[in-house]
Amino acid sequence: MKTKKKKNLEKQNIGYLLVAPSFLIYLLFIMIPVVWSVAMSFTDYNLVEANFVGFKNYINLFQDDLFVKGFMNTLRYSAMTIVPTMALGLGLAMLLNKKLKGKGLYRTWFYLPNIFSMVAISMAWIYLYDTRAGILNMALRKFGIGPVQWVSSPGMAMISIAIMSIWIGVGYNMVLNLAGLQSIPEYLYEAASIDGAHGWQKFIYITIPMLAPTTFFIFVMACIRSFQVFGQVLIVTNGGPVNSTTTLAHQIYLNGFEYYKMGYASSQAVVLLVVILTITLVNMRYGKGGETDAN
Repeated sequence: MKTKKKKNLEKQNIGYLLVAPSFLIYLLFIMIPVVWSVAMSFTDYNLVEANFVGFKNYINLFQDDLFVKGFMNTLRYSAMTIVPTMALGLGLAMLLNKKLKGKGLYRTWFYLPNIFSMVAISMAWIYLYDTRAGILNMALRKFGIGPVQWVSSPGMAMISIAIMSIWIGVGYNMVLNLAGLQSIPEYLYEAASIDGAHGWQKFIYITIPMLAPTTFFIFVMACIRSFQVFGQVLIVTNGGPVNSTTTLAHQIYLNGFEYYKMGYASSQAVVLLVVILTITLVNMRYGKGGETDAN
């Protein structure tokens, strides 16, 4: 009996030892920076000195037109990207889940943007969006349209960033949806066929409910990623023109690393953290983790 307990204890210790590096990394690179950022948000830290200022940074936030502009732009960006990226990802997954010649190549092709660096992708899209020599304007010119001021017009700049982000995100959603589709038991479709269901009915009554957990996960991740959008904004437009593409993350970067107002930037980061946490908790509460009766 004692030997069995001793063996169980040894297994537990080995388990703790194996997960310890992950917990250590999480503690060092996630939890400590979060706590540090919250603490800094109550100071006027500027890389030289830090004085406690209470809630002054948070009060100033909501009187800062640029912060409000960045917040509203982030909401606009989210509205433009989340649904199209999810719908296109599902559509591609449905298509590439069928018997299609060269589908492995297509899957790789659509996922490629996720393995390239944001700098390389952004530089490519800057050339695509070029007013005079860009491929997009050259194509539109064939139809007598344009030239379109893709990133230099306040009305088009955010749309251009959204198009680029949709192109990047579709492949990621496609892979997740493919995994979900391939986990659906084939006998459900066979039973539905015997009952006389056609393709659309199978999609509505089998595919959609069975994909609910995957869809829920994709939605939560899309919300988080959309509120963290930064790389493409910094490289392609740097928040311009006329602050039409500045976002929450971009404002944090500017205040922290351009103006060295670390305390103020930390308060913006805390607001972003609260927004993302709220979205996640609301989704988990009302989305029930994507669980459905079908599951």
